[in-house]
Amino acid sequence: MGYVTAVPHPRSEAAGPARAGRLSLAVALISGALGATVALLATRQQWSEGTATVAGGTFPLTAKGSDVTGVPAALAIVGLAALVAVFAVRKAGRFAVSALLALSGAGTVAAALLGAGDSSALDEQAARASGDTSATVASLSHTAWPYVAAVGGALILLAGLLALRYGRLWPAMSSRYERNGAPRVRRKAPVVDLDRPEDVWKALDRGEDPTGA
Repeated sequence: MGYVTAVPHPRSEAAGPARAGRLSLAVALISGALGATVALLATRQQWSEGTATVAGGTFPLTAKGSDVTGVPAALAIVGLAALVAVFAVRKAGRFAVSALLALSGAGTVAAALLGAGDSSALDEQAARASGDTSATVASLSHTAWPYVAAVGGALILLAGLLALRYGRLWPAMSSRYERNGAPRVRRKAPVVDLDRPEDVWKALDRGEDPTGA
């Protein structure tokens, strides 16, 4: 007695990659856009605070993320631009833009973590406030916002890794304007009834010869 071997349907085989492409696309878009937003917002918040000695007293000092380092915000913008550009290119170009997206996220994480313990911005403020170029900030403390920026960078990095892995399955912006490489079919000009003046005038407006000559 023979056995019948089940042959997988082509549609079922194609459904797996298509589903993975749609899911990865959604996750990449959400994580990339959210990560860039979080990183940008975090750099506008207070990252550190301390005091400077001025005229025998203490003077409070604070520094925002943008005062400490401008790298996370700049890389977040680059990452957001790369996320959009992924859909405008294909093949090698898409791989390159995806790599840029991932590097932007990794750079944002690194810059934010380095800025979490940086005191140079407050030291400069202390020097200006006291008039002593060698003055440094005292009672230095940091907030959690640098780590929030690092989380935003990690989300951008995730979007980049997804683009590197699944980007070939994602659609491109130009695909909606193409018909699988087939030339467009020109519409036939409407038949002009020479006995109807309105038809003749419409043909002339279209730049056509109503007589068909």
